[in-house]
Amino acid sequence: MDPVAEASASQAEQGSGAAARGTRAPSSGSAFVHGAALVHSPGEAVGVAAAYVDEGLRAGDLAVLACAPETAAAVRRALGMRAREVEEDARICLVGARAPDAMAVIRQRVEQAATRGSGRLRILAEPLFGSDPRRWREVRRYEAAANALVDGAPVTCLCVYDREHLPAEVLGTARHTHPELWMGGVRVANSEYRDQTAVLRDLGAAREPVEAGEPVLVLDGVPALAVLRGELRHTFHAVVPDADQRADLHLGVSEVAANAFRHGRRPISARVWADGSTVVCTISDSGTTFSDPLAGFVPAHGDDLAAGGMGLWLARKLWDSVDLVAGPQGLTVRLATGLVRPDEGRGAA
Repeated sequence: MDPVAEASASQAEQGSGAAARGTRAPSSGSAFVHGAALVHSPGEAVGVAAAYVDEGLRAGDLAVLACAPETAAAVRRALGMRAREVEEDARICLVGARAPDAMAVIRQRVEQAATRGSGRLRILAEPLFGSDPRRWREVRRYEAAANALVDGAPVTCLCVYDREHLPAEVLGTARHTHPELWMGGVRVANSEYRDQTAVLRDLGAAREPVEAGEPVLVLDGVPALAVLRGELRHTFHAVVPDADQRADLHLGVSEVAANAFRHGRRPISARVWADGSTVVCTISDSGTTFSDPLAGFVPAHGDDLAAGGMGLWLARKLWDSVDLVAGPQGLTVRLATGLVRPDEGRGAA
């Protein structure tokens, strides 16, 4: 098993205690180096990025740019002839991909790096937040989860944040999810780095505006999985206009519902809210023994998909946002996504 798959599978199977390893103090001996550079301008960003990538190329690392096309082009110009050695893959920054897909790309790139040079993967990342707060949450969730799921793999990642143009909430992602800050080419421990389990659980407290209204579906004490799946299918047919998206959302939530019946405790309940632009669905059971916020970023049993453990992983691939909210009354899995019109293309969160 490759390093990322081994580390990820271990984290996924060991539960929330494994995520606590994300609170480790930054150390130059850590296999996964995750830093943030807070810059003041695009010009400074390009200078920092080019120096960082050049350092990796000189060390024999596989260098990959995961950033906007214009940023990648500027970094390549700064590198000159050495740019021919650099690859690009914006999926690592959730462009056209959700977090489980991005984790799979990192894994593939680690395998590629193992066959050349130093054996190390070096990623230059430009987190692309956009204007949607849901997207902000998902980038923060991904940044936090990576600290645990890539831990143990030979990866160096520098995420560049432009402090002059990004809102304070977004800059908080840099400060709270990166063990190291890179300033003037020097790596320093980040005193604002938080317990990553706490970061992930805090994200579960977020609510969509649609949830302030009345739900379009309320089910309590659901007697059987088939009943729940049928009611959700009927409801989604009414509130999700795009047929392909409707099928994807139902598949993802059906897996969550199956987990509730298979692994949770009854009674089981469900709620759906929709307003024409967003749909939110919650599935709740009465179990109190599972609360791992890392579940679903990778298949629970690694490469062996036949072994199961894909429910939350599939849900994270098909919905924009998936929260696991644990409490004294049980576990709620909360799924949210933006709706597309039938004539629109679908994009990842």
